[in-house]
Amino acid sequence: MAMISSNDPSGRNKARQQQQQEEMESSTQESPLNPNAFTFDLPHPVYAMAFSPSPFAVASSCSAVAAASPRLALGSFVEEYGNRVDVVAFDEDALAFRPDPALSFDHPYPPTKLMFHPSPLPPLLASASDSLRLWHLGPETAELRSVLDNSKSSGYCAPLTSFDWNDEEPRRIGTSSIDTTCTIWDVERCAIETQLIAHDKEVYDIAWGQAGVFASVSADGSVRIFDLRDKEHSTIVYESPRPDTPLLRLAWNKVDRCYMATTMMDSNRVVVLDIRSPAAPVAELQRHRASVNAIAWAPQASRHICSAGDDGQALIWELPAAAAAGGSSEAAITAALQGIDPMLVYTAGAEINQLQWSAAHHDWVGIAFSNKVQLLRI
Repeated sequence: MAMISSNDPSGRNKARQQQQQEEMESSTQESPLNPNAFTFDLPHPVYAMAFSPSPFAVASSCSAVAAASPRLALGSFVEEYGNRVDVVAFDEDALAFRPDPALSFDHPYPPTKLMFHPSPLPPLLASASDSLRLWHLGPETAELRSVLDNSKSSGYCAPLTSFDWNDEEPRRIGTSSIDTTCTIWDVERCAIETQLIAHDKEVYDIAWGQAGVFASVSADGSVRIFDLRDKEHSTIVYESPRPDTPLLRLAWNKVDRCYMATTMMDSNRVVVLDIRSPAAPVAELQRHRASVNAIAWAPQASRHICSAGDDGQALIWELPAAAAAGGSSEAAITAALQGIDPMLVYTAGAEINQLQWSAAHHDWVGIAFSNKVQLLRI
């Protein structure tokens, strides 16, 4: 497939990009309230964010940054067609962000999610908005590799709310959409493997648990698990206690695949589920003072999870051993539902919209709020 360059040849656009680059280059600052928090300012609101899974997943021309530095892709959130994605590295020796303008590119509509290829090579970045797009990040430029959508028959492409890249079967990406479907793409063939009507209402998030098993959450208030070996059936593992309360976010524990977590609309709770005991949560994390917007499991520990929300707080929790081990006594469940306090608390300066925990650098958590990205060393 031919590469399509993402660079705009117009002088006006180049001047705008140069101005934005100059603003970003001088935007690294250490939080005065926390010496382990480092802030990167952008010239626009930011929402989508992804850590590179490996120091070498981006063939960067930014030689000043050590190869082992964390790298992130950051997507703007501007309510118009023209948006952008920036790739930056964090130099742990200098404690400073290093933007890489060669790998920044314009993006149609705000990306709802960004993810790097699970393996270091090939250096691919996926983005979702009106379609699923794959970008090749070379040493000198970012190039659009493919645009994946299923609008050829209908002429309409329903917006994608989220997606997940299968780390056990990297040729598969699963997308969720407001049209009630989940679509499984074979990105090597640029073809749909299967498409399922997953829920009765909009699907807001999707997560892989195994090579052929994924789960999704929806405005219908349910968490459903699908096995690609039996596409006609799904298993409902949780439903909102209030009828038709949408579930917005879903995170599947990569260390212990028995556990997942979800959040509800306008709720301060994180609901932790054990798929071996469906329907009843094994823990509810209730110390946020406003709605929870993002959740992420620790990449190296089965009992740690981070949440962030409208109260401007990022909380790191350690689940009780009884809950993490599937303890089912009534006393253990009651304690898990009511008595868990966070082990670490970080307060940002505004509502936190996004959260990611680096799989390659376990001691770094990234949060996004307003036009800022912060790296928190934990």
